[in-house]
Amino acid sequence: MNVGDKAPEILGINEKGEEIKLSSYAGRKLVLYFYPKDNTSGCTAEACSLRDNYSALRKAGYEVVGVSVDNEKSHQKFIEKHQLPFPLIADTDKSLVEQFGVWAEKSMYGRKYMGTLRTTFIINEEGVVERIIGPKEIKTKEHASQILKV
Repeated sequence: MNVGDKAPEILGINEKGEEIKLSSYAGRKLVLYFYPKDNTSGCTAEACSLRDNYSALRKAGYEVVGVSVDNEKSHQKFIEKHQLPFPLIADTDKSLVEQFGVWAEKSMYGRKYMGTLRTTFIINEEGVVERIIGPKEIKTKEHASQILKV
């Protein structure tokens, strides 16, 4: 998925088992943020940055949806533990991470494995990708201000 591409209509299933559709956000900008794993330090810092600045993001015309390959139960615990005010998509079949090109080979301590590249897609009111904040740019503790600072 690149800047200028139309995002898919069906985004996935959230933590409540409900289907998330792009058209539900028509007329608003969507912050679709992909992160590796619930309840890890970087992912928690990122989610909390978005939570703490949620009203500012909403005031600026944004809606927020998180995506990881964790299941619905894991997302429910993550949301409860950190009082997250936005839905999380359980992309357990990895269809969305693959469609957006964020499922890739990673390496930690010399071990190679497949995982989600922390990436945020800003989708405009017409459902088109307007901006991409890549894995090397994202500062987890300041992520909301990175989104607001256009």
